[in-house]
Amino acid sequence: MGGGGMTLTAAEKVRVVHALDDLGIELIEAGFPASNPKEQELFELLASERLQRAQVVAFGMTRRRETRAEQDEGLRLLAGCFAPVCTLVGKASVLHVEKVVRATREENLAMIADSVAFLVAAGKRVLLDAEHFFDGFAIDPGYSLDCLRAAAEAGAERLVLCDTNGGSLPPQIRTAFAVVREALPAAALGIHTHDDSGCAVANTLTAVESGATQVQGTINGIGERTGNANLITIIADLQLKMGVPLLDPQRLARLTETAHFVDELLNRSPDPSQPYVGKHAFAHKAGLHAAGVSADERTFEHVDPAVVGNDRDVLISELAGRQSIVAKAEQAGVVADGDLAQRIVDRVKELEHEGFQFEAADGSFELLLRKEAGDYEPLFRLESWRVLVEKRADGKVETEATIKIWLGGERYVRTAEGNGPVNALDNALREAIGEIYPHLRDIHLENFKVRILDETKGTGAVTRVLIDASDGNEVWGSIGVSENVIAASWDALVDSLEYGMQGRRRRPPEGVQELPSPVDG
Repeated sequence: MGGGGMTLTAAEKVRVVHALDDLGIELIEAGFPASNPKEQELFELLASERLQRAQVVAFGMTRRRETRAEQDEGLRLLAGCFAPVCTLVGKASVLHVEKVVRATREENLAMIADSVAFLVAAGKRVLLDAEHFFDGFAIDPGYSLDCLRAAAEAGAERLVLCDTNGGSLPPQIRTAFAVVREALPAAALGIHTHDDSGCAVANTLTAVESGATQVQGTINGIGERTGNANLITIIADLQLKMGVPLLDPQRLARLTETAHFVDELLNRSPDPSQPYVGKHAFAHKAGLHAAGVSADERTFEHVDPAVVGNDRDVLISELAGRQSIVAKAEQAGVVADGDLAQRIVDRVKELEHEGFQFEAADGSFELLLRKEAGDYEPLFRLESWRVLVEKRADGKVETEATIKIWLGGERYVRTAEGNGPVNALDNALREAIGEIYPHLRDIHLENFKVRILDETKGTGAVTRVLIDASDGNEVWGSIGVSENVIAASWDALVDSLEYGMQGRRRRPPEGVQELPSPVDG
């Protein structure tokens, strides 16, 4: 199910299918074939794709109320498509049968049975998604069971109990499963949950404890309203906490990579607080926590981050102690003795009092660390920069930036246009030094965030700018703080480029010497 504002092309969906196949997912629901041109294109593409382990599942509805199964266009499309498995949605709540479908109870049972039997006869493995099962079970448990029984007797391979409205809690899941297991002891059961009550993952795990042998979910919980059950969290919980063998270690270690891949494909930032795979999942901010992890990872980590493909991170903030600094320095290849670590701690506290925040600015922090350690080489020396923004009578806005910098004893003056002040400054700076440092061409700005730190001061408030940059392999954050938003943006921009160049600089071209600049910005 898609979430609001998120869409993928058919080709992008094929990439997701391969990512899920590489992860080890067994059944991938690709949608309803030919429901729209994009779905039709997707199934045409998937028909020729080779998957290692996964099978593509086609999705559809039970037959229409007054149409025979063999004459229902939707069922005929499912029967004729290449997918070996079909999921059928059937109403399992008398409320929906009578108020939405406007059918009698008997008609709905016949719709379920006829549709399942038709697809089974066509050689398909059929899963029934018993839609609104738990809500229906609360109203009339006997009828909800009749819906499951009709599908089972018609040949459905598995009965998937759906918490479609997402309002159930684990005790309700447990109770319903116990009744279903007693009424249909031979039936294979599955679970499908939404997160409207914040319990989608908990409800799924409860269902597995109660006998479910299949779980449905989405990567990162993406779905209607507040989302579906997060399959990434569920996989890790089942395997690492409940001892259910799902993936071999190599595939399990792809969890973080897969989660981030899907988010990036959807052009949304990965949730840093997502369990197991988020940037902050194994990040330690307070000095006590960092010291504990340094002594023994088990003190503040419930699993080894490497198991799910994530990394440990030590966040730097006003809560940080010397041990945090030492750990972060080691990651950067800098030796931080006690005196240096304490100086950095003091400097961080001073800067955060001014509005800096280094948790999301790992690039800027490493530069700060190198400056304090005497292991820092500026990318250039600034003389000045200037930005002009002009709005014309026709409504068009033009932005132009001019920078004056010193590099290798030579003065560079460049002017460039952009779609805004930061973009213009970025273009001018890259034009000035791009030929000397060609690696800058590989560095792209991926995110730009502005926050007002003291709203009571209005337009005179201090502004914090955070920039995320990437060279295609690594993503890092940089920060700038100033009462002038353009100045803050410039500082964050320069940090993002300087970090990207650390350890990657080539010698300046022949004839250009690195000499002290007569102007030190």
